[in-house]
Amino acid sequence: MANGSLQRFLGGSPGAVLVRLVFLSVLVGALMAFLGITPFSLVEGIVRFIDRIFGRGLETLMEVGQWLVYGAIVVVPIWLLLRVTSKGR
Repeated sequence: MANGSLQRFLGGSPGAVLVRLVFLSVLVGALMAFLGITPFSLVEGIVRFIDRIFGRGLETLMEVGQWLVYGAIVVVPIWLLLRVTSKGR
């Protein structure tokens, strides 16, 4: 890969991307520590969630669909507003 395509793939220069990733990693790690969440408990929670999906079947799928609708009611208008206001830039 040429340097230009590497920068395009990474979204910036490798050094700048590394600095951003380190900063975000420290920020997320501090938040997780504050909330008492470990990477293991996070993975364990995801596994339990998937297990419940298969265990409860249709009821869980309906619940996830409800979460999708609730989230979309908040996210889509914000996204649309941001797209419209940044149109001239």
